[in-house]
Amino acid sequence: MAIQDSDTGDADVVKDRAADRSGIPERRSGLHGWLDGIRSTRTGALTLKIVIGVIGAVMVVGGLIMVPFPGPGWLVVFAGLAVLATEFHWAHRLLELGKRLLHSWTEWYKRQGWTVRVIVLIVTVAAASVIVYFGMRTLGIDLLMYAQRFIQF
Repeated sequence: MAIQDSDTGDADVVKDRAADRSGIPERRSGLHGWLDGIRSTRTGALTLKIVIGVIGAVMVVGGLIMVPFPGPGWLVVFAGLAVLATEFHWAHRLLELGKRLLHSWTEWYKRQGWTVRVIVLIVTVAAASVIVYFGMRTLGIDLLMYAQRFIQF
């Protein structure tokens, strides 16, 4: 066996051959490998759970605040659940439930005729309009007053 050019002699070669023969899977690469490295210690695992929990909770709460307003509210909620699901099993189950419900709603909506689709559209636009109106009112902007002024001219 040739001696490698290192301080450990041929230990590098012996360890590499032993690792090749062992049944232990290789460490994952990329983000998963990095997370596995953090999870390998108790402190790292706890820290990762706390950080993921805070980030995911902020995303879910922010998304729920955005739900009534036009925009990506539900998308942010699902993204926050996906972040939480990387560390928490309950979040993974809740995310899967949400996906199933969304899929069943979408399939139901596809089976409906044009009258039901139009009714759903009208209700959605009306709800969004009411939410935007009252949201602007809380900021001190009365959209109906501006609309009346616009129509009078």
